[in-house]
Amino acid sequence: MAYMNGLGITRDRTALRIVVIAAAVYLALQLFWRTRNIILTVFLGVLFAIAVSAGADRLKKFRVPRAIGAPLIVLAFLGLLGAFGMWMGPTVREQSAELRIKLPEALEKIEVWIEGQSGGVVGTVLGVPDSDSLARAARNGGQPAQTVQVVTEDEEPKGLRERLTGQLSGAGRYFLPVLGSTLAVIAGVLLVLFVTIYVAVDPGMYQRGALRLLPPRHRERAGVVLGAIGATLRKWLVTQLIAMIVIGVVTTGVLLALDVRAAIPLGILAGLLEFVPTLGPILSALPAIAMGFVDSPEKALFVTLAYVGIQFLENHILIPVLMKEELNLAPALTIVVQAVMAIMFGFLGLLIAVPLLAMIVVCVRVGLLHEEPEVMSKDPSDPPDPTPSIVPQVST
Repeated sequence: MAYMNGLGITRDRTALRIVVIAAAVYLALQLFWRTRNIILTVFLGVLFAIAVSAGADRLKKFRVPRAIGAPLIVLAFLGLLGAFGMWMGPTVREQSAELRIKLPEALEKIEVWIEGQSGGVVGTVLGVPDSDSLARAARNGGQPAQTVQVVTEDEEPKGLRERLTGQLSGAGRYFLPVLGSTLAVIAGVLLVLFVTIYVAVDPGMYQRGALRLLPPRHRERAGVVLGAIGATLRKWLVTQLIAMIVIGVVTTGVLLALDVRAAIPLGILAGLLEFVPTLGPILSALPAIAMGFVDSPEKALFVTLAYVGIQFLENHILIPVLMKEELNLAPALTIVVQAVMAIMFGFLGLLIAVPLLAMIVVCVRVGLLHEEPEVMSKDPSDPPDPTPSIVPQVST
C-alpha cells in the first residue's frame, strides 16, 4: 500500500513538473513574440559589435583602450557615412526624384512591350493573345480565354503599373512592420549603436555571463562554441561589408557606362541590398531593369546581363578570395531560412537570417558533432592564440 502511495506521489510530481515546464515554455514564447523586434535589433547590434571588437583589438596594439577605441570606430564610421552623404547628397536627391518619375513610365513601357509580344515566345509564356486569337474572338462575339476579366461596376481594370504599385505597397506593409514610424526607426538605430559600443568595449564580460548560465561541466565546450561563433560572424560580416562596397561601386560604374537613368541611387541600392544574400541582388536588379526599359528593351537586356555578370564574378572570384575557409551553406536552405524569417519577423528577420543560419551550423558542427575549430593567430608576428575560426562560404 505504501509502495502504491509512493508511486502515486511520484506520478503527481512528474505531472506537476510537466505542467510547470509547459507553462514556463509558453510564457517564454509569449514574451519572445511580444519583444521580437527588440530581440532581433539587439542581435543586429551584437553582430556589428563583433566587427567593431576586432577593430578595437587592432587599436589596442597602439595603446588605445577599448573604452575609447570602440566608440571611436563607431563615430568614425558614422562620420564617413555622413561625409559621403553630404558629398553625394545633391546628386542622389536629383536622380532619386528622376527615379520616382521615370519608374512608373518604365512599368508602362514594360506593359506595352509585353502586349506587343503576342504570338512570340514571350507572349506564349506570359499568355498574351495574338492577333489571330483576337480576330477569331471578335468574329465569334466573345473574348479570348486569356483576357477574360470580371469587372464590377466599382472596379476598373488595372494596368501593370497599378497592380505592381498596389502589390509593392502591400508588401511594404507586410515586410516592414518595424519601420512604421520615424520614432521607431530612430529608436532602433540608437539601440543598435549603443549595443554595438557596449558589447565591443568588453565582450568578455558578456561571454562570461552567458557561460555562467550553463552547468559547470558544459562551460568549457560552450566557450569553444562561442569562440567559433564569434570568429564566424566576424569574418562573414567583414566579408559582406567589403562586398557591399565593391558591388555598389561596380554596379554604379556599369550603369553609368550603359547610360541608365538614376545610376547612382540604383548602385547604392545594389550595395545596400548586398547585405541580404541571394534575395538582395534580385531585388536590387528589378528597378534597374525597369529603368532600362525607359530607353529600350535592348538596354533592359544589357542591364540584366550586367547584373548577372556582376553576381557571377562576385560568387566565383570576390567571395572565395575574401573567405579562405569554407562552411558551405546550401543555397536552397539559405533561401528557405530567409523566407521563413521574413514571414515570421519581417524585414529584420530577413536581415539576420543568413548570420543566424551560419551560427546554427557552427553550433551543430562544434557543439553537437564535436568538430574542433582550427587554431589561428590574430597576426603572423603574434604568438598563436587559440581563437576558433570557422568561416561560412555563403552564396551571395
